[in-house]
Amino acid sequence: MDDLFGGDSDQWQPLAARLRPTTLDQYVGQDHLFGKGKPLRKAIEGGLVHSMILWGPPGVGKTTLARLLANYISARFITLSAVLSGVKDIRAAIDEAKQVKAQGQKTILFVDEVHRFNKSQQDAFLPYVEDGTVIFVGATTENPSFELNNALLSRARVYVLKSISKDVLVDLLLSALADKDKGLGMLKVKATSDILQIIANAADGDARKALNLLEVACDLAVSELPEGVSVESVGITLDKTVLDQALSGNVRQFDKGGDMFYEQISALHKAVRGSSPDGALYWFVRMIDGGCDALYVARRVVRMASEDIGNADPKALEIALNAWDVQQRLGHPEGELAIAQAVIYMACAPKSNAVYMAFNQVKSEIKQSPSYEVPMHLRNAPTALMKAEGYGGEYRYAHDHDDAYAAGESYLPEMLHEANWYHPVPRGLEIKIGDKLRYLRQLDAEHEWQRYPANTPPSDKIGEK
Repeated sequence: MDDLFGGDSDQWQPLAARLRPTTLDQYVGQDHLFGKGKPLRKAIEGGLVHSMILWGPPGVGKTTLARLLANYISARFITLSAVLSGVKDIRAAIDEAKQVKAQGQKTILFVDEVHRFNKSQQDAFLPYVEDGTVIFVGATTENPSFELNNALLSRARVYVLKSISKDVLVDLLLSALADKDKGLGMLKVKATSDILQIIANAADGDARKALNLLEVACDLAVSELPEGVSVESVGITLDKTVLDQALSGNVRQFDKGGDMFYEQISALHKAVRGSSPDGALYWFVRMIDGGCDALYVARRVVRMASEDIGNADPKALEIALNAWDVQQRLGHPEGELAIAQAVIYMACAPKSNAVYMAFNQVKSEIKQSPSYEVPMHLRNAPTALMKAEGYGGEYRYAHDHDDAYAAGESYLPEMLHEANWYHPVPRGLEIKIGDKLRYLRQLDAEHEWQRYPANTPPSDKIGEK
C-alpha cells in the first residue's frame, strides 16, 4: 500500500499520526472543553495557555492537544515519557527550555504518563513551572488525585478528556477513507455503515485504535487482491472476513491495577449489592474480556458473599468458594462460567451486611478499649493449681440446660456483658436468626440467675442500635 503515496516521508507514518489534528477545529470528541465558545478554547485561541494536567483514557487526544497548544502560542515543544525518562532527561529538557526562554520564546514541556514519575521527579518541575521557564502539560490515564503530588496539582489545572463516542469515531473513519492526501482515499475503499460501526465499537472510545484497525483492515484487503490487479483500478472492499482478521486479538481498554480496573470491579460489587444480576454479569464479562485474571474476580466474589449477603444466605459463601475452586482446577473458559454462576447467585441472594458491620464495630471497640481479662468462668483449667485459683469456676455447661442454652450466662468481659453488635436483618435466613436471638435474650432477661449484676455500668450499652 505504501507505494501509492510516492516519496512523501510522512506517508510512511501510521494513519493515526498522518491524520493528527493541527487546529482545534479538527480536534474531535472533546466538545465539553473545546466546543465553539467554550472558555478554554477561547483562551487558547487568544494565546493564553497555562500549565495543565490532561486526564483521560488512551487515544482521546492528550498528546495531540499538547502539540496544538504549542502551535497556537508558537512555543517550543519538548516531550518526555515518564516511562523512559529519568532525572538526567528532565535536567536536559529544563536546560533547553532556559535557552529558549532567553531567546524570548515559550516552551511547552509535555510529560506523557506523568503519574509514573515518583514524588522527587515530580517536584523537580515545580520551580520551573513557577518561574515560567516551562508551561507544564502532563498526560495521565490515572486519577491525578491519587497519583500526582499536591504541589504539582496546585500549579496546574486538571482537565478531564472523555472516551470518543462511537458516532464521532465513525465520522473520523469516514474522513480517513475520503482523505486522498494523508488518509486512505487513494485506495477507493468500499465499507458499509455496519462495517464502520464494528470498527468503532472495537476501538472502545480510542481514536488512535480506530484508525489503526482501519489501516490494518485495508492492508489485509489489499494483500488479498489477485496477482496483477492494481488497487487503483478496482479499489478494495472491507467485508466481515477481512474485519475478523483485523480484529483478532483486539483487547478492550483495561489497565490492570489502574483506574479502569478499580472502576469496573467497583461496578461489579455494587451491582451484586444492588441485586442486579444483569449488571453484575455485564461488568464481570467486561473485566474478563479486558484481560482481568478470573481468579482475582473469584476472590472478590468471596468477599461479596460475606460482606453483602452474610447469614441471610450462608450458601452464597459456599457457592463463591466452589467457583474459585473450579477456576483453579479448570481455568479458561470453564472456570469463568462457574464464576458467572456465582456472580448471578450473589446478585439474586437476600442481602445483609450485619456480619460485616458487627465485625467492624467489634474491631473498633477492641482498638479503643482496655485489654479486658478473660472472665474466670471462661478460662481453661488444665491443672489442679489453676482450678484452685478459680479458673473455670462456676462455668455452666450449655448442654446441661434446656435447649442447650444456659440462660443468664455471659461470654464477654464484665464491662461489656450487655454489648450487642450483631443485628440480623429481616431478610433471608437472618429472619430466623433474629427470632432466635430475641427468644434467647428474653430467656436471659427472665432467668433468676445472672452471671453479672443487673446494675450495669454505662459502657454496657456498646453496640446497641
